[in-house]
Amino acid sequence: RLAQHGVAFLDAPVSGGDIGAQKGTLSIMVGGDKAIFDQCLPLFEVLGSKVNHVGPVGMGQTCKACNQLFCALHMLACCEGISLAKKAGLDPATMVDVVSSGAGGSWALQNLGPKILDQDMAPGFMIDLLSKDLKYSVELGTESKQPLLGLGLAQQLFTAAQNQGLGREGTQALYRVIEALS
Repeated sequence: RLAQHGVAFLDAPVSGGDIGAQKGTLSIMVGGDKAIFDQCLPLFEVLGSKVNHVGPVGMGQTCKACNQLFCALHMLACCEGISLAKKAGLDPATMVDVVSSGAGGSWALQNLGPKILDQDMAPGFMIDLLSKDLKYSVELGTESKQPLLGLGLAQQLFTAAQNQGLGREGTQALYRVIEALS
């Protein structure tokens, strides 16, 4: 409908949180006409250090839904790993340091693991926002007939965090839910 009025449209969700926005290092996933993307690329490059055309309109949001699935599952793994290390008698800080540089490492473990250890639940990205995004990821899985078993569990746990009043905390506050379960 926009094209009928001479208006071009791109969907361009971002990843990188508040720090990425402040530093201009966001990852931007852009869906839409490639020629329009090319025209707008200089504007996107002001905001992001990784800007990708990912397909037609809608594919930016689809890519973001996949990104949020990874964020949720990596955060869950990070919280469970720290809790397991603690319960098993392994120094959690040592575990975070060692695993962060190995095959089990992730952005969540490297950046949010230390915050969990310091009990710093200040948001870079809030549980409420991730939970909102996960609803779209689940809808996309349903529409695509793709079972998302891990995401279903993560969504339940993030909803529990919201129910415990942690929605405005950073996603690393999921650790409090995991600890309460143990």
